[in-house]
Amino acid sequence: MLEATHVAVVGASARPGTVGHHVVRHLREGGFGGALTLVNPRYDEVEGLECVPTLAKPVDLAVLAVSNELLMQQVGVAVEAGARSLAIFASCHGETPEGRPLVEAIATTVAAAGLPVCGGNGMGFVNVERSLRVCGFHQPWGLRSGGVAFLTHSGSIFSAMLHNHRSLDFNLVVSTGNELATGLDDYLAYAVNLDSTSVVGMFLETVRRPEAMSAALTQAAERGLPVVALKVGRNERSKAAVATHSAAIAGEYAAFEAFAADHGVHLVDTMEEMADTLAVFSGGRRAGGGRLGSVHDSGGERSLLIDTAERVGVPLSDIGEATASRLEAVLDPGLEPQNPVDAWGTGREASEVFREAALALADDSDVAVLALSVDLTAEENEDEAWTPVILDIAASTPKPVVVLANLAPAVDATQERRLIDAGIPVLRGTESGLVAIKHLLHHRKRPRGQRIPDAQPVRSRWLGALTTGAALGDEAALELMADFGLPVIDTRRAGSEDEAVAAAAAFGVAVALKTRSGLAHKSEAGGVELGLRGEGDVRAAYRRLSRLGPDVLVQKMAPSGVEVALGIVRDPTHGPMVVIAAGGVLVEFFDDRVVALPPITAHRAGELIDRLRIRPLLDGVRGSPARDVGALVDAVVALGELARSVADVIDSVDVNPVVVHSDGCVVVDALVLARTRR
Repeated sequence: MLEATHVAVVGASARPGTVGHHVVRHLREGGFGGALTLVNPRYDEVEGLECVPTLAKPVDLAVLAVSNELLMQQVGVAVEAGARSLAIFASCHGETPEGRPLVEAIATTVAAAGLPVCGGNGMGFVNVERSLRVCGFHQPWGLRSGGVAFLTHSGSIFSAMLHNHRSLDFNLVVSTGNELATGLDDYLAYAVNLDSTSVVGMFLETVRRPEAMSAALTQAAERGLPVVALKVGRNERSKAAVATHSAAIAGEYAAFEAFAADHGVHLVDTMEEMADTLAVFSGGRRAGGGRLGSVHDSGGERSLLIDTAERVGVPLSDIGEATASRLEAVLDPGLEPQNPVDAWGTGREASEVFREAALALADDSDVAVLALSVDLTAEENEDEAWTPVILDIAASTPKPVVVLANLAPAVDATQERRLIDAGIPVLRGTESGLVAIKHLLHHRKRPRGQRIPDAQPVRSRWLGALTTGAALGDEAALELMADFGLPVIDTRRAGSEDEAVAAAAAFGVAVALKTRSGLAHKSEAGGVELGLRGEGDVRAAYRRLSRLGPDVLVQKMAPSGVEVALGIVRDPTHGPMVVIAAGGVLVEFFDDRVVALPPITAHRAGELIDRLRIRPLLDGVRGSPARDVGALVDAVVALGELARSVADVIDSVDVNPVVVHSDGCVVVDALVLARTRR
């Protein structure tokens, strides 16, 4: 399909503006050098080429530029003629004469024939480096071949990317449509194996075949090829009510987020971020150790970058004394010799000061990426343009050098084109540009961690208990956690006031009482009593809880520490995922969570914990001791193994709170919902 040398256009038309006319023009004027067969019984010729009444011979690709009413018939003709692939623009909505859904009938036919299909309901594809343009709608003629492959479920986004005015150059752009036979994962696998591909961008509505997508992304990771994705539909809420905190805080987008993180995919939120991130990776240079260094010709824009970098999460370089001395020697009095650098001055030639300041930063060991923060506006005098200075700086260092412009509409296209041709990315926007730089920094290779042990024996013990479709009892849930290696608080069951007193006395320390009434969220119902010391406290607490039922749990009070919530949520597409969040009774009210697909190595667990906003609390603040992060890492690894081992028999798990103290961590409560069989 994507490398066809003989193409048939079924429905070729001489009428300007029609799909059949656009396809013919794109193939002819786009430089296609292969054989072209035009098919339409209404014409003897189109665009000076002979037109035949029906497709009667094998072709590599049959482009069906026909309406839904004629589509099923022409699919059959193409299959009978021996076409090796199809492209369909029509929506495929409606029914066959027999009353069968059209999309279903076509999908069955092409599957039986083993044909790849681009579409239907799409815009087609452009293989720029092969001059193969299969488009039913107008696209720019002057496309230059480059290293960006872009794959999209949205036809409008397909067209917008091809019409970009920022000098993004593609080798392949595909509008996948409704993926009758060929999915985005198939195109991804093709793009990953092109020598010319330097970065892949994806605009996704869903992942239809996660295993195939995973295989293609694994290939990309093995090659070191960056993949950038924008996933829409992330804020939709499930129609079914969630029964655990973990399901509520994960959200619909979490599964794809975890899937992407597991494969090293760079996620963006806007098309501006997509374009800048594609630009920064298409420059070719990759970041080594260190952070961002930036040189400015404006104090105000320097401050804007500092504010935005903090919000976006881009670390700024802490330059050494030698670098500061070099800066001090060239900067005007009053300008600070520190990163970011305001290098605008009046005492010397501005461009020379800017150049020397930039090279000083580039030589610093803590600078991994150098941003030249200028707006790249058009100048009346070419000698005043920044381009020659930027080219000189980039040629003087092997590190990534990018131009960070603060206002996209102000960028001069001529200067931008010259810089991009020299391999220097031009980023159009303070925030979107910094997001792109963050992805460039994150793309550095990281160790994968240790091998996960086999938990099959433990899994076998729990399959029976977890196939009932009901929630596990409190003790059983804690026992499940303990069996998979999570540290669980000492717990005893009591069915009367006297038994509760005896259990508390056996512990000999402060205790907590919790109802065993089967409530999923005990705290909200007043079913938890904490910090009980002595017989009187225990008896009074038991009487208050007895309104919920006679059975209670008596637990040792956990040491003081930071409360973290762990959980497991099952996604219908990607399977089980582990959730790590700020814990306690307000778990759902803090947007502080990370997600990951199991298994989870110790190294990966540490990375996830480091992304939490509560992470500084674990290091100790305002005189509080540092908490045992290593113990929390072990608990996350263990929960990941639980998720992997019993994924097919659980729906969700809450482990909240996990109290992380100075000498370990301990699970205080757990809720396990078995998977309901239908």
